[in-house]
Formats: sequence, C-alpha cells, structure tokens
Amino acid sequence: MIKTRFTEMFGIEHPIAQGGMQWVGTAQLVSAVANAGALGFLTALTQPSPEELTKEIARCRDLTDKPFGVNLTILPSINPPPYAEYRHAIIESGVKIVETAGYKPQEHVDHFKQNGVKVIHKCTAVRHALSAERMGVDAISIDGFECAGHPGEDDIPGLILIPAAADKVKIPMLASGGFGDGRGLVAALALGAEGINMGTRFCATKEAPIHDGIKQAIVANDERATELLFRSYRNTARVAKNSVAMEAVRIEREGEPFESIAHLVKGQRGKEGLISGDPEHGIWTAGMVQGLIHDIPSVRDLVDTIISDAEEIIEARLARQVQSA
Repeated sequence: MIKTRFTEMFGIEHPIAQGGMQWVGTAQLVSAVANAGALGFLTALTQPSPEELTKEIARCRDLTDKPFGVNLTILPSINPPPYAEYRHAIIESGVKIVETAGYKPQEHVDHFKQNGVKVIHKCTAVRHALSAERMGVDAISIDGFECAGHPGEDDIPGLILIPAAADKVKIPMLASGGFGDGRGLVAALALGAEGINMGTRFCATKEAPIHDGIKQAIVANDERATELLFRSYRNTARVAKNSVAMEAVRIEREGEPFESIAHLVKGQRGKEGLISGDPEHGIWTAGMVQGLIHDIPSVRDLVDTIISDAEEIIEARLARQVQSA
C-alpha cells in the first residue's frame, strides 16, 4: 500500500485522482474510479444545469459508497454559467470534495470552505499554486506542459514544474500531465508530489463514457499526436492531433481572430465526435501520455496495475539498484 498525505486527507486507498473532464466526468466513470480506491471527479459543467448536476451526483452515489468529488472550472466568459447555483447544488448534495480550476476562484473557495468542503485547485505554475495555497485550498494539482487541456502559457514540463512547486508549496500536491502508469506514480512521488492526477489515461478505459473509436485512437496515437491551439490568444489548449485541429492551427498562425476558427473548435462539435467515435469530427482533448497507452482496461485493472507496478519499482528495482551501487 502506498499511503500519502493525499490519501489520508481525502479518505481514499490509492494516491490517484481522475480529474474533471468535460463530457467524460460522469457517474459511470467516476463511480468506477471510486470503487477502485482512487478519487474521481464529476464535471459540473458537463451537466446542462445545476438541477441535472444534482441528479448526476445522486446517480454516482447509487453506484458507489466511496468518496468522490465534483470539478467546477471557472472560465472568463461574456455569458458565464450560473456558478453560484452549481456551487449550491454541490453543497446541498453533501459533496465534501471539490476540484476547482480556472479564473479567480477565491469566491468559490471561500464558499466551499465555509460549508466544510475540501478543495483541490488545479494550477499550471508555481506562482498560481502559492496563490491558491494562500486562498486556503486544501491541496494543489500542478499541471505540467505535457497535460491535456490547458497547460498554461509558461511551457514548463513536469520534470521541472513538480519539484519546483514541491520546494515551495506546503499543502499536499498532485502531479498532473503525462501520467498513466506505475513508473509515473513513482516518479511523481520522487519529485515531491503525494499522488498523480490522470485524465487521458482514464479516457482509455472500459467505463469511460465515450465511443470505442476514440479510445482506439488514443491507443493508436503516440506522444507526438497532439496540437496546441489558441497560443496566439493566450489560452493554450492541448488536443489530439487531427485534421480539424491542424486546420484550426493553420488559420490561427495566419493571424486570424478566434472567430475564424470558432466553427472548428466549438465544444458541441467535439462532443459529437466523442459520441459518434469519429476522431476527425471535431477537436477533443488528449495529452502526450497517449504514447504510453497501449490498452483499454477496466478502471479497476488500471488502478491495480499502476499500484502494483509502482510498489514493485519501489521495493525491488530501486532497492536492487541502490544495493548494487
């Protein structure tokens, strides 16, 4: 057993989290993660309304009696979703763990903490992690440049970012971006993290609520099969490389405004691709860790394998290497 401050704080068996993922973080996947002894997060904004989120939380509770959380990502928007109502739905449903991400979370952190909810905040820079720590969050998820989704604008890979954050952050910290096996878990622990946060790896599992065609594409892809969108708009996003993403990058590099690529990158189009199984239909989020994904196991088999491999590395392989030195 690998025990850390993270497992103890959140009452879970293994130092592994499944972060919130748009269209993917539903009760079907999250309950499987919880039942495997890890920590899963429903994605609040995947649900079209706070009322539907309340129902999804109840569905998850029907499928597991283990701890799970809800992700609430705050994005700057002209017409933002009703964040306060989503917060209320989370609190009233009795959820005690929340993953926050995004823009100016102080209001949300304060409200959750006032209601006894533990908060993990996702960050892409040491300075952001320290700011979140000052806000009073309970733990940090630090995202290296390898990660799927939004890696920030500093382009610092995990091998540097994780220990740089560990040198300064006092609260428990998860390593995120590029993790998918036992080797990564051991590396994260060695770098100063107390667990790992995985997204793309959990997409390639039997319980992930996306079409098998997308899962097979993840397995077929290698570590080069991502594109970085929205660089010139200072809102970088890492997605799977396909014809749609490549066309969006081409237009963006010509200096065109976001409106010129909006039809290519809209979320609904990406969702349709995840449902239909056509990896060329729209953009969909994936990280460099695709190069380490070679199968589509059950969530339990994945978690068990990661832990057993990590324990073998720590107890046998590293021990032999130290002795031989």
